[in-house]
Amino acid sequence: MTKYTDIGVEIHGHVGLIEIRKPPLNFFDVALINQIADALEEFDNNIEIRASVLAAQGKAFCAGANFGDPARQEQEERAKSDPASNLPINHLYVQAVRIFRNKKPIVAAIHGAAIGGGLGLAVSADFRVACPEARFAANFTKLGFHPGFGLTTTLPELIGKNNAELMFYTSRRVTGEEAYRWGLANVLVPQDQVRAEAMKLAQEIAECSPLGLVSTRATMRAGLADRVLAATNHELEEQTKLRATEDFKEGVKATAERRVANFKGR
Repeated sequence: MTKYTDIGVEIHGHVGLIEIRKPPLNFFDVALINQIADALEEFDNNIEIRASVLAAQGKAFCAGANFGDPARQEQEERAKSDPASNLPINHLYVQAVRIFRNKKPIVAAIHGAAIGGGLGLAVSADFRVACPEARFAANFTKLGFHPGFGLTTTLPELIGKNNAELMFYTSRRVTGEEAYRWGLANVLVPQDQVRAEAMKLAQEIAECSPLGLVSTRATMRAGLADRVLAATNHELEEQTKLRATEDFKEGVKATAERRVANFKGR
């Protein structure tokens, strides 16, 4: 099995476990998403694995992109004058679509925050096990930004268009209990039981016929990866425009300083 730098991979019977190891907040980048996609492809090619669990170390499940990172800020500055510098972000979405093309069921263990693109990663799974302490947020508009990671397609399909609009337009953090009521979380358990419950669900799935699972999932998710691809292409266009605005710079700064942003609409 491939050796990874940002994730751990284990096999428990017919269940594969992927653990994000970038604590405490598990910010994502191209390398992390690529490694998750690679691990899922390895699971697809392993006849013994029938389902997988996506979990994380640290405080958060995945806090999305680290817009406060100096290296990323430098990239944002280059993006204003050089459209080609957006290629790394585009590449991240290419890797995200690979996750949606995997063939076997995924259970996400959400023990903490799933924010921005981290929410997109959580939603890429078939099921989510969460806890009251979990927080789900599509905080893009609070950053002066546009949703990404295919969320404009995946989130409405999961929780309904109006609930998705509520999350997008307010950037609010949705609690584990509210996520469970909306169907964003399938199971709600105490925080210290999240991973065990996710493994239990994956093992229940893995008791079923492997050929039947792959066939049924292919039917249920038919066209999803292509819809995500179309969504990420549009999302990237909008993000590219907004990345060059004063409001985006202010949104990132205000978030880092934990204050309400003073947006100007330019």
